[in-house]
Amino acid sequence: MSTGSGTLAGTGALFRFALRRDRLRLPVWIAAGTFMVVTQSVTSQAFYETPADLAAYRASVGSNAATIALAGPPVGLDTVAGAVAFEISATVMLIAALMAMFTVTRHTRADEEAGRTELLRSARVGRHAPLLAAVLLSSLACGVLALSIGAATTASGLPAAGSFVLGAAVGACGLVFTGITAVAAQVTGHTRAVYGLVGGLFAVAFVLRAIGDIEGNWVVWTSPIGWAQASHPFSDDAVVPLLLCLVVAAGLVVGGFALLDRRDLGSGLTQPRPGRPAARPALLSPLGLAVRLHRGALLAWTVGLALLGVVYGALAESVETLIGENEQALAMFGDPDVDQLVDAYLGTTFAITALLASAYAVSAVLRARSEESGDRAEVLLATATSRAAWLGSHVLVALLGSALAMTAAGTTTGLVRVAQTGEGAALGRMIGAAVSYVPAIWVVAGVAVALFGLLPRLATTVAWTAVGLFLLITMFAESFDWPGWVRDLSPITWIPTLPLEAWTLAPLVGLAAVAAALLTAGFTGFRRRDITL
Repeated sequence: MSTGSGTLAGTGALFRFALRRDRLRLPVWIAAGTFMVVTQSVTSQAFYETPADLAAYRASVGSNAATIALAGPPVGLDTVAGAVAFEISATVMLIAALMAMFTVTRHTRADEEAGRTELLRSARVGRHAPLLAAVLLSSLACGVLALSIGAATTASGLPAAGSFVLGAAVGACGLVFTGITAVAAQVTGHTRAVYGLVGGLFAVAFVLRAIGDIEGNWVVWTSPIGWAQASHPFSDDAVVPLLLCLVVAAGLVVGGFALLDRRDLGSGLTQPRPGRPAARPALLSPLGLAVRLHRGALLAWTVGLALLGVVYGALAESVETLIGENEQALAMFGDPDVDQLVDAYLGTTFAITALLASAYAVSAVLRARSEESGDRAEVLLATATSRAAWLGSHVLVALLGSALAMTAAGTTTGLVRVAQTGEGAALGRMIGAAVSYVPAIWVVAGVAVALFGLLPRLATTVAWTAVGLFLLITMFAESFDWPGWVRDLSPITWIPTLPLEAWTLAPLVGLAAVAAALLTAGFTGFRRRDITL
């Protein structure tokens, strides 16, 4: 089955099987993306009731570099529908990209790493069939997401043409990252490496898009997110940028198949370095082994958040300049002190950074689940290593690693602010603002630990669902006027918006207590349960 149609034998059966495996996951992704767009539509229609409201909105965000960097090109802001697309498109494209990444990886590299692909290939299954089935499933999900957003947004009262262009833009972005993941799954030999590579490429694409939109130049066309947003829903309703997404996505998928033919089953194109003939002394302890297993991901997340701090810090000067010179924006906000607006912007960026650090903490905790389901934990626990020491080593790396990443982000933001303002005290303020979120991040990590100890088979799914829920609440609860008890469900919202608001001890103590309780529940549950696959 090396040539011809034989390489695709079994694609239909694998596609149906993959569809059955993801029959719950994909509807959740699609429902989440659709819900966010519809909620934004309903809220915006209620909020911007008059042309004066829209004029004030354009004045506040249309020339605000920080908002443009986070949201996208300020196009179509003279209509409520255009404001909806501006505010929500970047977030929903992130959802589409993550859905594509997890779907393709789950049915390619993850199955291959677990040995399931080798078992399937022993039957009448062609070499290309697993990858094609995964790409088809991800493409179907992106298409359904696009149609769902278009139909639901139209039903919410926005123009149908722009609604379906918005849905198509989100789906097209997801298709590009379907292709990117198909290539990444051939380059690297481990599931976590695929996630890291694709996530890093999304971050690069986001930054390039932000730079291009702020400067209004060609850089935006180096980013697939920029291509999708260049369709300008409810304004130009352009189709050509979406065709570019489709062409690039198809090219990436073809490239993925070409790379698949150049590697062996179970390996990636990049091979790990040969290990030492004898282990270092540090690897003789559970903590030393955990640090070795986590060091690549920890380094990548720390560097990534540090670079993000540089970007956010650099944009703070634009916030200060543009709002300070915009009389309409100052009037809209009640003529506040410009420094307060900058601090509010920085507080928002630290909350976003904390959500990203929470994602790292959860992924680090769930590495213990991967070790357990891969039969590696049982080998270690058969020695003198206790369960508490083994799990504690992974949890300690997650807790300290997330604190390190936040410190790095605060440090780089502070250094940029010192360079901008000449005030040395800005460094300490930024580090303090970033580190204040650490107890909240530890609560999120504690949720993952509790799930691992008490519900190991559901730990991965429920933990990541919790991260998504916390993101929704943190980013949209106030804008959508959700009840206070809903807002309080996210530990990130317990932290004062530093450096704008005053630092208080009570939330930090409360969060530390909640984190301790969750960690205790997780360790107790793991000590009492059986090792599971």
